[in-house]
Amino acid sequence: MPSSTTKMTEGHRAWLYPAAGEGRPGVAAAEAALPSSSRTSTAGAGGHPPDAARRWQRITATYEHLFREFTAAPTPPHRPMSFPFSPHTSKESDVPHPTSDLTACSAADERAARIAAVLTGRYRLRPSQVVPLPLGQGTINFRAETPARHVFVKNYLPGADLDGERAAITSSTRALRAGIPAAPVLLNDDGDSIDTSTDLPVSVWKWMPGHVAMSMSPPQLAAAGAALGRIHHLFAHPPASTTSAVDTWRAMDVNGLAVTIDQLLAIIGERLDDDTADNFARQAQRTLRERRDMLHCIPELLADLPGDLTVQAVHGDYAPVNLMFTGDTLSAVLDFRPPDPPFLLAYDLGRIAFYPNTVTTSAAWPDAAATLIRAYRQANPSVPAVDIRACGRVALLQLLGSLYGVRQHYLKPGLFQQDLDQFWLSRQHTAAVLLANLAATDRLLADLARS
Repeated sequence: MPSSTTKMTEGHRAWLYPAAGEGRPGVAAAEAALPSSSRTSTAGAGGHPPDAARRWQRITATYEHLFREFTAAPTPPHRPMSFPFSPHTSKESDVPHPTSDLTACSAADERAARIAAVLTGRYRLRPSQVVPLPLGQGTINFRAETPARHVFVKNYLPGADLDGERAAITSSTRALRAGIPAAPVLLNDDGDSIDTSTDLPVSVWKWMPGHVAMSMSPPQLAAAGAALGRIHHLFAHPPASTTSAVDTWRAMDVNGLAVTIDQLLAIIGERLDDDTADNFARQAQRTLRERRDMLHCIPELLADLPGDLTVQAVHGDYAPVNLMFTGDTLSAVLDFRPPDPPFLLAYDLGRIAFYPNTVTTSAAWPDAAATLIRAYRQANPSVPAVDIRACGRVALLQLLGSLYGVRQHYLKPGLFQQDLDQFWLSRQHTAAVLLANLAATDRLLADLARS
């Protein structure tokens, strides 16, 4: 495959590439089947560079069409893979490999079969089904069903920082041992938290009961705040004065953001002009223009941030999608991120207190934030007041400095791009609301810091 196409497929290995990382013949055939006009690499009108992302979308659409023709497979891409284990199956070499079926299966099914082999050979589990889960951007995730238990499997993408991921698992285990609800990790036969015996590195976790509450009730908000307070209290030592990650964040590149926004707007404009824009284009254009008009606020917001905000190990991705509830009881905090480098405590707190789903779905979002932060302070009473007062502005700055979602749409589509599109729209709406209510939010947080 041409190197340009290989580069574009880096985010799509789960369904276009087998585990060995070689391009599937079907992808090359799809590229060859494209009309010659779609393969042209000359600059478009106005001198803009070729739209690689759009070209890749055409390749993948053609690939899917050819795949259906070649295989005539009735199997949907996310059906469970079943593995008829005998009572005597006990090692990887005993795992059935139905090659005739796999030839007609998608790459996701092939990956599921290989993960089943790892679970059998390295974890002494005997999965009857391995089900791909349509969630997550940084890992390919599965639910495996065995006679004894169900487990959650994370398959790390090529290039993942496995040492960092092991450290994140250590943080999760540390929280669990301290009584904070978290998912236990299962160790492989060598006692490792991440199995690297094949080119599909995985971690395996107990399947946790409960559900995700994207719009949390007051008791759920209190439970989420209390758990984060306990996590921060647990991770408070040793503290750090600053880190390169914090310094980089405080030196946000506003000019670079403006350049990227202009690049994205140019791509959208070109698509609108030649009538190839998708349904997201108008919304993306409107919200990117809104974001560009907000960029001038960033330097002043950064300058007003106190210099003594707490820097320590944090959860790193404390969001509703990583919290499992059984009723109003928090049953698990999931997906801790690597603790190194430490980051702003106010980032974790502000992100969950002013999460987009909360801010954009209810006019009572200040009350929701207050409920969560009060519970947080009760669980972590030693937190400095300066971090409470600043967490709203840190959350706002994090939103203003990120083009996550819309950038992927036009430059390198993610695994579940429609979800990312909606996430971008929600984040931009949240940034607008927080900016418009900055003074009121400052007063709310000052009151909470004193209480």
